[in-house]
Amino acid sequence: MEAALTNYIRALRAAGTGVSTTEAIDAARTLDIVGYDQRDVMKTALGAVLAKSVEEKDIHDRLFDLYFSPSNTKIDPDKAATDQEDEAADQTGPEPRDEADRFMDMAQAADSDRVAMALQQAGSAVGADNIRFASQTSFLTRRILEQIGVKALEARLIDRLGQHTPQANAEAEAMMAARAALQQKARAFVEGRFEMFGRAAQETFMNEVVTERAINALSRTDMARMKHVVARMAKRLAVKHARRRRVKNRGQLDIRRTLRANAGHDFIPFDVVWKFKRKDKPKIVAVCDVSGSVAQYVRFLLLFLYMLREKVTDLETFAFSGNLTDVGQTLLTHEFDSAMNQIIFKVGASSTDYGQSLDDLWSRHAALIDHRTTVLILGDGRSNNADPRLDLMRELADKAKRVVWLCPEPEASWGSGDSCMLQYRPFCTHVSHIATAADIERAIDDMLMAYD
Repeated sequence: MEAALTNYIRALRAAGTGVSTTEAIDAARTLDIVGYDQRDVMKTALGAVLAKSVEEKDIHDRLFDLYFSPSNTKIDPDKAATDQEDEAADQTGPEPRDEADRFMDMAQAADSDRVAMALQQAGSAVGADNIRFASQTSFLTRRILEQIGVKALEARLIDRLGQHTPQANAEAEAMMAARAALQQKARAFVEGRFEMFGRAAQETFMNEVVTERAINALSRTDMARMKHVVARMAKRLAVKHARRRRVKNRGQLDIRRTLRANAGHDFIPFDVVWKFKRKDKPKIVAVCDVSGSVAQYVRFLLLFLYMLREKVTDLETFAFSGNLTDVGQTLLTHEFDSAMNQIIFKVGASSTDYGQSLDDLWSRHAALIDHRTTVLILGDGRSNNADPRLDLMRELADKAKRVVWLCPEPEASWGSGDSCMLQYRPFCTHVSHIATAADIERAIDDMLMAYD
């Protein structure tokens, strides 16, 4: 059963759990003690060893019930080859049974363990455990049937159908029923393998696709998936930057103060003095253009930021098309999609005016901006030929820690028509073009790096 445990651990890893080599060794030792006979005991024991969080415990419970089904626990894959050889030896004699006969025997067998073992052997031979997409199910099902002998059965079936006799027709019906029965079992086996080994890989692939897809090209289905993708991205960023701060908090050795403190010990450093560089906690003021097509980009940016609330506790959010509006309370007190719809409906209907939004920010909310504030602006910089108020942009840049501008338009379009991006760029610490959710993730990552 060592092969079964190894494959089960591989399934856990494919599903997103971080099973280490040490934990895998502990699992093998655990099963040496509890054995494979009592499924409930085995499930609890493996869960205690392999699952380190509530999420991983849920994954373990689901995969365990799939992988260690009652029939599977009675089958030892390590004996599969030996049993197959013994079966072949039993069928040698004056009139050996061909593959079609063995296929019929398998389809009509009352011993479910025998069928399960045959499917496992055939699945292993065709690489069913390497399934990655649901679309591979039919192909792998056919390959498994071929391993069991369906081609020989189909050749005999064609022969019987061509004879046009009552006996031949009855044999043909029996063969078609046998093929359908084993096909159903083989398909169920492959679908189980997909649930164990493939679904997580397929989800990862689909998540990567939508992450790199242009935000303005996302479909309704993509938008539903992106909620979960953004949540994972935000969690990854929070863990990453929390770890960086813990590492940097160790400080650096202050050699001068250490030598001075140990002058009475002939400068032997019994007392070590560390110097620490004070790091600001993230403080972000987000100013978002919610007019027109820019609104979709704002939706993902704000979703990112509000998923990072544990990391970015000091966050102020404003939206504008004409006048600037504080939307922080709306986002906090409503479900996110509902909040965004309200914001776009109430704020996004006016003619876009970046100069007016800067005036509103400076006149009403200047107290929010200090030496540790990152002002994060998302917009295309198109202000309908209104005054861009570069004077306020200069004062903003002088007062804030950083000014980061995320523009949905490519750089080649900056400065064309009513775009003020080239005028605003000198006052920004960083300006970047964003087209995908991955671009937004990288921009927020870079922004948080300034606080690590």
